[in-house]
Amino acid sequence: MNNQQKHSSINNPLQDSQRRRFLKTTTGLAVTAAGASLLPVSAQASATEFNEPLTGRRSEHGFWNKVRKEFILNKRTTYMNIGTAGTMPKRVLQDYHHANEQISINPWNSNIPTLDYAKKIAPSFGADPHELVLCRNTTDGLCTIINGLQLEYGDIILTTNHEHHGVTTPLKHVAERYGAEVIELALPVYTPGNDVSVNDFVQVFSDAVNLYGNRVRLMVFSHVTFTTGTTLPVKQICKKVAIPNGIATIVDGAHTPGMFNLNFHDIDCDFYSGAGHKWQCGPGATGFLYVRDNASRLFEFWSDRATPLWFINTSSTAEAVQTKLQSVGQDNYPAKRALAKACEMWDEIGRDAIEERILDLSALCKHELAKKFPDAMIFAPNVRKLSSGLTTFNPFDDLTDSALLTEFRDRLHQDYGYIVRTTAFYLHPNDTVKTVALRISTHLFHDNEDVKGLVKAMKQLYREMR
Repeated sequence: MNNQQKHSSINNPLQDSQRRRFLKTTTGLAVTAAGASLLPVSAQASATEFNEPLTGRRSEHGFWNKVRKEFILNKRTTYMNIGTAGTMPKRVLQDYHHANEQISINPWNSNIPTLDYAKKIAPSFGADPHELVLCRNTTDGLCTIINGLQLEYGDIILTTNHEHHGVTTPLKHVAERYGAEVIELALPVYTPGNDVSVNDFVQVFSDAVNLYGNRVRLMVFSHVTFTTGTTLPVKQICKKVAIPNGIATIVDGAHTPGMFNLNFHDIDCDFYSGAGHKWQCGPGATGFLYVRDNASRLFEFWSDRATPLWFINTSSTAEAVQTKLQSVGQDNYPAKRALAKACEMWDEIGRDAIEERILDLSALCKHELAKKFPDAMIFAPNVRKLSSGLTTFNPFDDLTDSALLTEFRDRLHQDYGYIVRTTAFYLHPNDTVKTVALRISTHLFHDNEDVKGLVKAMKQLYREMR
């Protein structure tokens, strides 16, 4: 269905009524007798149908069309908000349902060690089997580490002015508890006419360390900013600034698992927390926490403290760091198993191929926006090394009019069937009012026509609202 058809069908009550009856009988949740499947009918096919090998040339349209068919997507809309939540593939949904069903049949044997899945997944992210923990989400991993650090009065924590409250809130808490100081560094923001480079971001952290000296004990920053979709050069920040100065690093990777071909050893941070439910398309309340080499370098950098890291979120008395962090009482085994299944699918496709696909679609999105909106502000960098699957822009002259942009976002969904979201950030360090932007997510189940159709719809809506 093209987007003009989407638009017309949304405003046709008879078609809506017919569709509702169709959905109720074919794709709605079947609330039936005990033992019946609780998955949508479309997800109740055989294992063979959902587990066909994803073979073919990754550069060909036919291959990615095969990948697209792995997902249950609403055909009346084009979902482009993966930065908020992803969508589980059919084979993952099937496995998730099966695992829950087996536990319902035999609850006594449901406590299966999640560590088995963590160890299996770890190599996919460039980590040793003992370095990965499967947590609830990005914030869970961040809070576990930040709140467990033995900070002291006068310590400085460097972060940025583009961090999610999953970072800023726990940092505020530990600063108040220990008398530490949190300093938000102003990140440069790309706009047409204001280019940014990898070195610009490295320099921001380097200058701060030179200014504050050995009081800087910790850096906490995003791999991809949720505000503008900028990919920070985390490897260079860690290796050129943090490590030579004995500074521990925590990376907020909410958007990178499933988007990028990650190698935690190569990045060389001390801790990395990421989401399983966004770009990795696993179930809700799943995530990844990477702890480099049992936090050994933290103990080296913070050798002036008897216990640099307290394991505040554990129910285990074991000595192994991974076991401690993974043990938090009864776990959601089906969810962690389904996350492992999603990771298995990504590995089968090829994480490098997925990253290339996402960045290609993102580049196309930026190109189409620049062509259709030559005077608009695009905030996501056009440099591939600094790009991500998130593209942010604002077509209107008033970059601070949140109500106008929210109306644009909502009408884009209601009238044209495209789902994106809005973000807000300080464009300049001295701004007192935040700039607002639309945030578009391009993922492996999208294609060029999705991107071009979105930009075309945005242009038409923009003309209507001017």
